[in-house]
Amino acid sequence: MDDEPLVEDVALPLDESPDESPVARMDQPRRRRRAPWLMLVVLLLVALIGFLILERRQNATVVARAAPPPPGISITTAVAEQGSIGVYINALGSVAPISTVTVKSRVDGQLMTVNYREGQMVQQGDVLAEIDPRPFQAQLVQAQGQYDRDKALLENANIDLNRYQIAYSKNAIPKQQLDTQVATVHQYEGIVKLDQGQIDNAKVQLGYCQITSPISGRVGLRLVDPGNIVHAADTTGMLVITQLQPITVLFSVAEDYLPQIRQQLRRGNRLTVDAFDRTQQTKLSSGALLTFDNEIDTSTGTIKLKATFPNHDNALFPNQFVNARLLLTTQRGVILVPSAAIQRNAQDAFVYVVQPDQTVTMRTVSAGTTDGNITAVDGLKAGDVIAVDGFDKLQNGVKVSARASSQNRRAAR
Repeated sequence: MDDEPLVEDVALPLDESPDESPVARMDQPRRRRRAPWLMLVVLLLVALIGFLILERRQNATVVARAAPPPPGISITTAVAEQGSIGVYINALGSVAPISTVTVKSRVDGQLMTVNYREGQMVQQGDVLAEIDPRPFQAQLVQAQGQYDRDKALLENANIDLNRYQIAYSKNAIPKQQLDTQVATVHQYEGIVKLDQGQIDNAKVQLGYCQITSPISGRVGLRLVDPGNIVHAADTTGMLVITQLQPITVLFSVAEDYLPQIRQQLRRGNRLTVDAFDRTQQTKLSSGALLTFDNEIDTSTGTIKLKATFPNHDNALFPNQFVNARLLLTTQRGVILVPSAAIQRNAQDAFVYVVQPDQTVTMRTVSAGTTDGNITAVDGLKAGDVIAVDGFDKLQNGVKVSARASSQNRRAAR
């Protein structure tokens, strides 16, 4: 048994496993040396990422501070002003000439000449046409001759009367003979007056051969041409003349306005009436109320008024339809705003007032008289800036960018 080999006990390291290979044991120190470098790289990456995030946040903060605030809603504004506004009555009217004359011949005869053009403006007394005067000239000569003969007989009768008076004073003739001569003188005096009347009538008839214009106005279309025989009994005239200057406008208003109109006229006030075209945009002429009718139309409850216009430019034409606007009175010292600025809801009328900080606030107003694009309101004061458009985007406290309207000023009347 002494010949068995001795086996020595070899002590192994405590951290080594009998299963580890020699290669693994060689890589273990390398991994230990690489670990600090990896940690350093990771820390550097984390630091770099943090720096980039911090810089981006700082840049965003700087940009946010430098950027201007968002612009407000762009609107048009107007300024409320204190002034005067008229209270008007609007009505549909028609133009009527003061005079329309149908010119006819007053004698029978042939129309020789026509001295006017169709549509011509003529003056009173202008010769318009001439009728053949020769028959009337002959009648005048005949009447003149009859007058001369009868006048000679009257002179002879007066001479005989003087003789009879002398003879009667000497009792040479009877009283009856003297009285007969007196009657003869009176008879011839009557005949001479009759002859004088015939002369005057012949002169008048001769004067009628020249047809003159009875008024100043515009001549219409010619109805009779030269060469035709005209008669005093003709139903149709030779021409029609219509007076254009001045001219009148007839229009009707509700009977409720009659007391106010009568009061103004009774005080002697001149009520202005303006005539506008069909669109009520262009003023044709300005005139004054002349009078009103003597009764109210019970079927419509209106009363007819008449206004007169100088019509120097002939802007008004007979039978033309116009829109008449009667100035009943004038309100003074009221606040005026554009009508477009007034909005309405189910309860009230309101406007948007621009505050000094460029925000708007809704303010309730009471709308009064309207004159065209201007309305009188209660609830504002002179100088208030109000919005004129952009209402679909406005509400209380909204920021706005205001631009003044080009027509936000109105001259006080």
